[in-house]
Amino acid sequence: METLKVSSKSNPSKVAGAIANIFREKGTVEIQTIGAGSLNQAIKSIIIARSFIVTGGDDITLVPAFSDIEIDGESKTAIKLLLTKK
Repeated sequence: METLKVSSKSNPSKVAGAIANIFREKGTVEIQTIGAGSLNQAIKSIIIARSFIVTGGDDITLVPAFSDIEIDGESKTAIKLLLTKK
């Protein structure tokens, strides 16, 4: 499964295009965020991507989850957003 890492500086329109392309190709996308700013950008991206996906005849289901990851030897809690076909 392809994982997109979204930061607080990510462009929602560009991330939305990536989400829609991966979703059309694989039927599922995982998005990883750390922090409120990146989660905000990810949610905006999902909303934009959904408009692309719905016009193609599909719809999405969003399943949020926590994930423990390690960055530079430091343990952090990330939020994973799993998008699947409805």
